[in-house]
Amino acid sequence: MSAITRPVIVHFPDLEVRREDRLMIAGPCSVESRDQLFTVAEAVKEAGFHFLRGGAFKPRTSPYSFQGLQEEGLLILREAAEAFDLKIVSEIIDVNHVSLFQDTVDILQIGTRNMSNFQMLKQLAGCGKPILLKRGYSARVEELLLAAEYLTSGGNDQVILCERGIRTFENATRATLDLSSVPIVKKLSPLPIIVDPSHSTGRSDLVQSMTLAALVAGADGVMIEVHPNPQKALSDGLQSLTLDAFRDCVQEIRRLWPYLK
Repeated sequence: MSAITRPVIVHFPDLEVRREDRLMIAGPCSVESRDQLFTVAEAVKEAGFHFLRGGAFKPRTSPYSFQGLQEEGLLILREAAEAFDLKIVSEIIDVNHVSLFQDTVDILQIGTRNMSNFQMLKQLAGCGKPILLKRGYSARVEELLLAAEYLTSGGNDQVILCERGIRTFENATRATLDLSSVPIVKKLSPLPIIVDPSHSTGRSDLVQSMTLAALVAGADGVMIEVHPNPQKALSDGLQSLTLDAFRDCVQEIRRLWPYLK
């Protein structure tokens, strides 16, 4: 890849997100109910974001943890998208689900567990959808870029990289957020890179500061987890912002915005 920056992060027939606009994504870790998702979707829309994240299929370390609403979750996501004029970002964990995602999800997310699933990358390269590729929790920047090559060489020119923290000896946070990857990627690749401050820190009290730090570091966007009642969340409640905390975070982003352009 050359180090030429592409001006457009992602485009759809009715929406184009340019680098200066940044890709701002927010929503719950997992879709738990229609009421939960619609409540968050309304806040995401009010924030001026165009993209709603939500997990329908959840790959979990424990087989006893909530695995998502699956097909029902996808239908709720699509309903919320149409109700609030939002684009949907959701993780695909099985290539056999492509047909399910085709009509409901706008950006297919490949999670950290599948960054090195090269057969999956090859097959999703031809899905005709933008791909959000998360860095593996033990992957070097070079390995992230090579994983992206499986998608771009397969014909998909809408690939978005995502820094979500890497596993180190530090246990004060869920992972170690490697913000140095942002300027490094920008020097090595034309692909946009966003940051997930929620999964990387695993702590809601750190999300706002790391969101701002990511944008200052040059990130092309962020992906933030939001839940109406994090204490009762079925997955990753500790890293999810409340609606009020999300609004405060958006306010701080807006204060920073003039200095980013």
